[in-house]
Amino acid sequence: MRVLGLDPGYAIVGWGVVEYVGNRFTPVDFGAVTTAAGTPFEQRLCQVYDGVDKVLETLRPEAISIEQLFYQHNQTTVIGVAEARGVILLAAARRGVPVFEYTPMQVKQAVTGYGKAVKKQVQEMTRMMLHLNAVPKPDDTADALAMAIAHCHCSRSRLSGLPLR
Repeated sequence: MRVLGLDPGYAIVGWGVVEYVGNRFTPVDFGAVTTAAGTPFEQRLCQVYDGVDKVLETLRPEAISIEQLFYQHNQTTVIGVAEARGVILLAAARRGVPVFEYTPMQVKQAVTGYGKAVKKQVQEMTRMMLHLNAVPKPDDTADALAMAIAHCHCSRSRLSGLPLR
């Protein structure tokens, strides 16, 4: 199966596509959609939509794995991220790609085997599982690849009815 992992935001949307065949992961492509800080917010949302839509069009994933939205301290930031997440979900819906959500703890558990792993542990395990020479940058991209891996590990039964590659 081909899965697009997304780490949503309005400044940086990390993305990573992996193929999962026979318990083996192969990175297809990864990167980030970025928007400039001085750009009007509605234009940033347009750029996020266009960037994610281009990834969907080009790489044709069968599923999207995205982090469930939660916040700890900054309520202002979470609203912007939620709005960016909304345009990401719109792009997925328009392309007909199903979206699956995971908590940070679920991603950590799926990638490292420990739900309270620290970010560096998740990134290093992601690097190793994908046989990459270095952890992808920015961090949002590495996080997106971890999201894709988590979906592959967690969702075999959730994907019934979807074509597998």
